[in-house]
Amino acid sequence: MNPFPTVDRRTWIGASLAALCLPAARAQADYPNKPIRMVVTFPPGGSADAVVRLITPRLNDKLGQQVLVDNRPGAGGNIGMTLVAKAPPDGYTLGVGAAGALAANVSLYPQMPFDPLKDLKAVAMLAAIPFVIVGHPSIAARNQRELIALARSRPGGLALAHGGNGTAMHLSAQLLAQMADVKFTEVPYKGSGPAALDVLAGQVPLGMVDLPAALAQIRAGKLVAFAVTSPQRLAQLPDVPTVAESGLPGYDSTGWFGVVAPAGTPQAIVNRLSGEIGAALNDEAVRNTLRALGVEPSPSTPEAFEAIIRSETAKWAKVIRTANIKLD
Repeated sequence: MNPFPTVDRRTWIGASLAALCLPAARAQADYPNKPIRMVVTFPPGGSADAVVRLITPRLNDKLGQQVLVDNRPGAGGNIGMTLVAKAPPDGYTLGVGAAGALAANVSLYPQMPFDPLKDLKAVAMLAAIPFVIVGHPSIAARNQRELIALARSRPGGLALAHGGNGTAMHLSAQLLAQMADVKFTEVPYKGSGPAALDVLAGQVPLGMVDLPAALAQIRAGKLVAFAVTSPQRLAQLPDVPTVAESGLPGYDSTGWFGVVAPAGTPQAIVNRLSGEIGAALNDEAVRNTLRALGVEPSPSTPEAFEAIIRSETAKWAKVIRTANIKLD
């Protein structure tokens, strides 16, 4: 006689699966129960770092745990993002990356240590940073049409500073050159700030820099602003036209950065993080502070941020292929 009661096979399988799922469900329900590491792929003091440090106190309060900022710059963001891609998918390691590491690098580098679309999971957009084409006041142009005419009269001879090879500023300059059918002598710098400073000093006549690096000098009349790269004019510079309305319709290039997690991170955790990040960015004091710096807070759902990453990946692949840009 069988001493154990007979159990229907389907019932046994269902009970077994439920038992296996209990630890994962409990872990998600308890999330977070320890500090969260936020790997920022930029050095301290930059725009992305400033945004993260501005919202982390609010995240600490809402999540009940410390969000610890870990700056890991280098290799166009690949160093920091590799750490995130290879971390356990439990919500305790997150990454902050921009268009380079999350969209353009797959076309720039012959070998990538991770696949942004397969090894990372979009959590939320953080902010957008428009770029602005600036020039030293001595340059013989006062608007974009005059600037393009000047560049065409000096093929390859008009120097343009940008924030570094492979950066969104570099690619924005390439997109401008391709659409306007001009060539620039590109001068890469380690960041937008140094590039803007050399344009200000007259070392380089022209620059493609982010708005925070140039806003004060534009307002002071020490730099000429030819156009902004965003699809709409900026509230901070309402009299400066866009590239698109200045003779290159369809031009649109805005810097951005956002939060990602390792692929496989439970959707419930991703949704929780996305919601708390959005709430922090929608705080009026946070929004006012960021806009004063020239940064536009841009919270999003995970799905919307993933769509942006996919769209930007395809867009910059075409620009990079046309310009034949390769990085080691």
